[in-house]
Amino acid sequence: MSDKKTKERYEKLKELVRHHQYLYHTKDEPEISDEAYDSLLHELIKLEADYPEIKSSDSPTQRVGGEPLDEFEKVPHKIRQWSYDNIFDFEELKKWDEKIKRFLAKEDVDLKELNYCVEFKIDGLKIVLTYQKGKFVQGATRGDGEVGENVTQNLKTIKSIPLKLNEEVDLVVEGEAWMPESEFERINEERKKRGEALFANPRNAAAGSIRQLDSKITASRNLSSFIYDAHFEDLKSKILDLKSINTQTVELKLLEKLGFKVNSNYKICKTIEDIESFYQKSLKQKKELDYEVDGIVIKVNSVAMQRVLGYTGKSPRFGVAYKFPAEQVTTKVLDIHMQVGRTGVITPVAILEPVRVAGSIVSRATLHNEDEIKRLDVRIGDTVILQKAGDVIPDIVSVLTDLRDGSQKEFKFPKKVPACGGDGSIYRPEGEAKHRCVNKKSFEQLKRKFHYFVSKKAYDIDGLGPKIIDKFLELGLVSTYDDIFTLKEGDIRDLEGFKEKSAENLINAISSAKRVSLGRFLIGLSINHLGEETAHDVAEHFGSLEKIRRASRQDLEEIEGVGEKVAESIFSWFKEKENSDLVDRLLDHIEIENPKSLKLEAQRLKGKTFVLTGTLSSLGRDEAKEMIRNLGGNVSSSVSKKTDYLVAGENPGSKYEQAEELDIKILNEDEFKKMLS
Repeated sequence: MSDKKTKERYEKLKELVRHHQYLYHTKDEPEISDEAYDSLLHELIKLEADYPEIKSSDSPTQRVGGEPLDEFEKVPHKIRQWSYDNIFDFEELKKWDEKIKRFLAKEDVDLKELNYCVEFKIDGLKIVLTYQKGKFVQGATRGDGEVGENVTQNLKTIKSIPLKLNEEVDLVVEGEAWMPESEFERINEERKKRGEALFANPRNAAAGSIRQLDSKITASRNLSSFIYDAHFEDLKSKILDLKSINTQTVELKLLEKLGFKVNSNYKICKTIEDIESFYQKSLKQKKELDYEVDGIVIKVNSVAMQRVLGYTGKSPRFGVAYKFPAEQVTTKVLDIHMQVGRTGVITPVAILEPVRVAGSIVSRATLHNEDEIKRLDVRIGDTVILQKAGDVIPDIVSVLTDLRDGSQKEFKFPKKVPACGGDGSIYRPEGEAKHRCVNKKSFEQLKRKFHYFVSKKAYDIDGLGPKIIDKFLELGLVSTYDDIFTLKEGDIRDLEGFKEKSAENLINAISSAKRVSLGRFLIGLSINHLGEETAHDVAEHFGSLEKIRRASRQDLEEIEGVGEKVAESIFSWFKEKENSDLVDRLLDHIEIENPKSLKLEAQRLKGKTFVLTGTLSSLGRDEAKEMIRNLGGNVSSSVSKKTDYLVAGENPGSKYEQAEELDIKILNEDEFKKMLS
């Protein structure tokens, strides 16, 4: 920002923070969440730190006080693991309670006996422990519910997990491993001193600790646990009266008797008003705890009723998680992109200034449809309140119009979207809120182009395969190629199949792909009629992207193998404004390696044309092609009189016979490698 803009932003921000301080502390009538207020205050503090000359004595800051991992063995769960559905307010609680009662009444269950066991929802990593004759034999993560990661050795380092129970009983128990807040602060302080990345929150720290390949690291982090469920079906005990375990509360007492650490903050509630009272009390109490609680879990107390209610396809019917209010923060809208879904539905997605919300750094938010944009009156450049409430992609709750300075741009819904294919036309069906592509096959076309962009032939982004790309497109995480390079770990960590480490690995792989050769860059653009080999020829001929962008049709036709049709396609592609803008945006994130001027001694394959066929046992096909090009040679996909060498691996095809007929020199893999070296 310019000095003038910075000063204007500071004055507006100062007044807005002062306004909300007054509403919260004096009137007791807050208009925004504590988290959103804290976010505004944080920005004000940062502005004063970055520009101390603008800090004023009346500033409000003067009031401020201080998928299962591949490294681990996969183990199937004896007991299917479930996750509870979420509710977020009293109205949803009321509906859930009514649904439970309707279901039980239909099964002729006496509702007079209905009550609920309400417990703290610990924000840790779910663990599944197996005991045989009272001895701890296996510990696993939840995984996908059916298969988890074997982390037995690491869980043995947690002192609150008994290695031997007080009774010789066979059972499987479920619970949460967690890191105390005090331990979290200690570890982050040490990581900061070592210049290492800080853990986002205690939950992530606990998860990362349990997934250590060295159990000594886990042991050094002083984790703890709470156990809250046990399974005795078909399991025997000579001492315990398993028939007496008829409620969740009895089960919790039994777990404690066996030697497990059980959270004492649970209560029997007869009515939803009692549950709401416990919820509100927990909301206040959580700030005093040394562990993180992100809500409460409500279970039908009777085991018999639980069995009657059973499960849906993904969750128990007899229980639900009542989440604490979603964390809210403020950030800026940098742009609005159109995302095309699987069925051709178009969803506007706000591209945000990256911000931490609910423990994750995110850079996108859904805007749902044209009506929602108008309702919020959200503009590019606006400061907005962002909320993450159970969904993967956050929502924009409201716009802080008081912070507008005149630079914000109104967004008008487009009439065409390039990702729709064809002429990109879109329409809004009568009576619907969503726009759709006229071209019904648009999503399939878009998917194929993205698959090609990240493939080995182009950017070669490890871990970003077709299934993940499809998911990103459907969720609106990406809509144009450059979006891939703006992804943050927090944008994807909560997706099904991702964990903290896999999300981190993918972001690292994307970062590594930001350096790409000119030939691969051209391949990734999916320009009609421009094949892989021709793309490398064009790159070699011009030597830089800028020369290609300035090239005429005639300049392009001068390249051997580039005919009139290919030249026209390349020329027209770069002249289209949307494509030119895309290239400019890509250049904001990536670095192109131009073809190197080879020294004479490194050009020993110059003028030689190679064709590859069959499977090379020690070299990938793309790797072999790259090595040929680096030595000045050319690679062709078909055998002709111009071919100098055919490199034949295992199971060569018809190209081998063609080469023999044309008397072309045929190299086996060893001869080829010898030539290269």
